[in-house]
Amino acid sequence: MKSNVLTHLLLLAVAPLLTDCSSATKPAAAPVSPAAVAAKGKAAAKVGPAAPDEVDEYATAKVSDPIEPFNRGMFWVNDQLYTFILRPISKGYELLMPKPVRKGIDNAFENVKFPVRFVNCTLQGKFKRAGQETGKFVVNTVGGVGGIFTPAEKISSLANVPAEDTAQTLATWGIGHGPYIVLPLFGPSSVRDTVGMAGDYALNPVNWPYLYWYGDRSKHDWTSVPPLANTLRSLPAQLDLYDNATKDAVDPYLSARSAYIQNRAEAAKK
Repeated sequence: MKSNVLTHLLLLAVAPLLTDCSSATKPAAAPVSPAAVAAKGKAAAKVGPAAPDEVDEYATAKVSDPIEPFNRGMFWVNDQLYTFILRPISKGYELLMPKPVRKGIDNAFENVKFPVRFVNCTLQGKFKRAGQETGKFVVNTVGGVGGIFTPAEKISSLANVPAEDTAQTLATWGIGHGPYIVLPLFGPSSVRDTVGMAGDYALNPVNWPYLYWYGDRSKHDWTSVPPLANTLRSLPAQLDLYDNATKDAVDPYLSARSAYIQNRAEAAKK
C-alpha cells in the first residue's frame, strides 16, 4: 500500500513539470560546437519558444543564481530520475499507444486546461484573447468530440492563440523572477514561476478531483487517475525537449538555465 502511495505522489509531483503549465522542460537548445563556446559572452540570438535551434546556450542570465551549487546538484539528481525512471515509462507509453491516439489524448488534456488560459488572460486585461480562448474551447469541445480533435485551428481568428499562465500574469504585473532555482523533479524555475506553477496546478480541472477529495480514502485511487494520465501523456514530448537541450551541451546546466530564461521572457512578451 505504501509503495502505491509513493508511486502516485511521485507521478503527481511531476505533473506540472510535464505539462506546459510549467516551463521547466519546455526549453531546448541546439548542440554546442567549439564555435559556440568561443562566442560565449556575445549578445543572445533572437529566440522563440518554437525554435529551439535559435536559443543561445550562453545568453546572459536575466535572473540571479545565488544557490548555483545546490541547483547544479539538483539538476544532476533530476537528470538521473528522468533517465532511469521517467524515460522507460515514456517508452512504454509510446509502444502501447499509436501516435494518432497520443495526439488525441494530448488535445483533450490541453482543451481541458481552458480555465488556466482564460483566467490569466482576464487577469492581464487581455479580454479579446480571453474571448478567443472561450471560442476555441467551445468549438473544440463541441466539434472536436470533447477536444480530441482541434477544428478551431482551422478558424483564422482562433488559431495560434498564445497560451497564458499564472507566471506570465505575475510578470505582467511587474513582479520579477526572484532567484533562480532548480526544483526536485520540476526542474528549472524561479521564485515567481514556482508560485505561478502552483496557480496553474490549482486552475487545471484535471487536478480538481485530487485537490478536493484526496482526504477521502474511498475515492483516492479514482482521483489519482486524471493527474497520473496527464503526466503520462506528456512524457514523450517533454523528454525529447529535455534531451535536445542537454545531450550535446558543453555545460548542460547552463544550457537548460539559459533556454528556460529566454523562453519565459519571450512568453511574457506575448
